Amino acid sequence: MTLAKVRLWTVDEYHHMTAVGVLAPEEQVELIEGQIIPMAAKNPPYAATNLCAADHFRQVLIGQALVRIQDPIRLSEYSEPEPDIAIVRLDSRKYIDHHPAPTEIFLLIEVADTTLAFDRGQKANLYAKAGIADYWILDVNDRQVYVLRAPTPEGYQQETVFGSDAVLAPLAFPGVDVSLQQLFP
Repeated sequence: MTLAKVRLWTVDEYHHMTAVGVLAPEEQVELIEGQIIPMAAKNPPYAATNLCAADHFRQVLIGQALVRIQDPIRLSEYSEPEPDIAIVRLDSRKYIDHHPAPTEIFLLIEVADTTLAFDRGQKANLYAKAGIADYWILDVNDRQVYVLRAPTPEGYQQETVFGSDAVLAPLAFPGVDVSLQQLFP
């Protein structure tokens, strides 16, 4: 039996597919490790949590970082995911000429109502391999936060689950206390 090689797409090819109409602008997809992956539907509890969390981070990090919602980040030649929230370095031009790269990312957050296994598995491995030091998953159903830290090429070495009553500081902002209950509606 002959095994077929899998053709992986680069970020440039992915952008070209949209430019020429192979991928429609309204398609909800992201490029992960060379594969075009459909994104999950945005249910009301998910959308409300995403909005609450982004609003809270904008308030507590005003003037210290940009809070991007469901915008692309470029992790490698083969990965351009769209995390629910990306806390990134301030850029006076608002990243007009590139998407934030790992060296510009302070914290990534995914909101999970139906995607917890994917966010803890494939997304976590992708972010760890890129060296993202601080990755949080907001579990909408159980109102808890998974905090993943200490990235290695094989994955995160530390995962801690906090209840929504906890207070936590992002690694990049140790003086900023985030009340986790403020991240949920």
